[in-house]
Formats: sequence, C-alpha cells, structure tokens
Amino acid sequence: MIDSLRLAFGLLTILPAGMPSHVDRIVGSRAMILAPLVGAVLGAIAAGVVALAQLVRPDADLLAAVLGVLAVAALSGGLHLDGLADFADALGSRRDRETMLRIMKQSDIGPFGVVSIVGVLLVDVAALTACLHANLGWQAILIATTASRLTLPWTCRTTIPPARPEGLGALVAATVHPRTALLTTLAVLVPALALTALTAPKTTGWLSASPAPTALTILLAVLTALATTRRAQSALGGTTGDVLGAAIELTLPVTLTALALTPL
Repeated sequence: MIDSLRLAFGLLTILPAGMPSHVDRIVGSRAMILAPLVGAVLGAIAAGVVALAQLVRPDADLLAAVLGVLAVAALSGGLHLDGLADFADALGSRRDRETMLRIMKQSDIGPFGVVSIVGVLLVDVAALTACLHANLGWQAILIATTASRLTLPWTCRTTIPPARPEGLGALVAATVHPRTALLTTLAVLVPALALTALTAPKTTGWLSASPAPTALTILLAVLTALATTRRAQSALGGTTGDVLGAAIELTLPVTLTALALTPL
C-alpha cells in the first residue's frame, strides 16, 4: 500500500513522496483508487490558500479564486493540463487513430490544446468566484479537487483497455473493477456531504440545507469520467495517460460550476 500511495502522489503531484520500491499493475490499480485522497490533499492546500486570501482581503473574491486554481495547477505540475491539451489536439485533428496517438505523443501544443487550457481555467476561476460570493469558496475547491481525482478509478476501470501497449495508460488502464470504483465514489461522497453540512453558512440556505448539490457534484464527476473514456475508446481504441489528465481537468470546472449554480 505504501508503494501505491507513493506512486499516486508521484504521478499526480509535485509533492515529495519518495519512490515506490516496486511498481506493477496491482500497485498502479491501488494508486488510482487512492487518487481521490491525493485530490483531497491538494484541495486542502488550495482551500488554505483561498481562506488565507479571503482573510487578508475579504473583498477580493476574484483574486482568491485565481490563487486557489493556480495552487491546484501548480501542485499538479501542470501535467493534467498538458494531457487535456494533447487530447484536445488529437480529437481536433479529426485524423485516424494512429495519427491521433502520434499527435498526443508530440511535445508541442496546438490551437485546440491552447483553447482547451484557457477555457477550463477561465471556467474554474469564474465558478470558484461565484462560490466565494456564496461564502463557500474553500469548501468548493476542496470538494471539486477531490471529485476531479475521483475520475481516475472510473477512467481506469476494467472495461476500458489501454490505447497503446506502453506508457502510463498501459500501467493503470483496465485495472480497477467498476464495483471498486463505485465503492471509492461512496467513500468520497460521505465525507463531502458531511463537510458541506457542517461548514456551509446557515444564512445562505445553500448546501447546508440540502445534500443535493454535493451529491450532484460527485455524480457529475463520474459522468464526466464515463463520457471522456467513451470518447477516448471510440477515437483511440482505449485510454492513455493524457486521457486520464483530460478527465481530471474537464471534471474540475464541471464540478465547480455545479457547486456555483445548483439551487436548493
């Protein structure tokens, strides 16, 4: 389990976690199951950044949102944003499978990749700002960051093969049973509901009054993972490391927006 935890943090963050002594598909599978825990750690750090910014400047919600989003991106090493850009460029090319896989392996970023990165970051900031206006900023970034990493057990479920025989995708693809992914989802949902129930401002009558927005957020994370892998399987024949990163980065704005817009 220690090797899986080290692998999870090593793959998903720039935080010092040490090198795993042994890596195989079993370790990779457990690392993907532990991904939401990694997301919770990143989210907690970003939540601290947001809370500190609000403490210093309570009227600067936009600044706090930008700092929170940048904290998540920086702690992730920008790896997932790169995966999103590569996946977007491949799909945008509308070429055959082999050409798309070759595009995803290239180090440069094309126009579709640039638009995708700018787009998700803008929505991240805008949605988190809206959450901050509702006095639920640090809770939102914590829940959304955790939920975005919940996509990994679903994108690595056993029904989705790797698109190529080498790389990160080959190590972790098709390693998580859907039942395990479901149990992991429940393990994320319960503390997320508890967090919002205990900390949401009572005056807003928002998340504290109903579990629906938080439950919807977790559901949307799963649906985004399913949609991403479905598109990857139809276009590429399976998943890759870039697809995993794309699922994470697509889920973050989706879940933040859900938290910002979902009424009672």
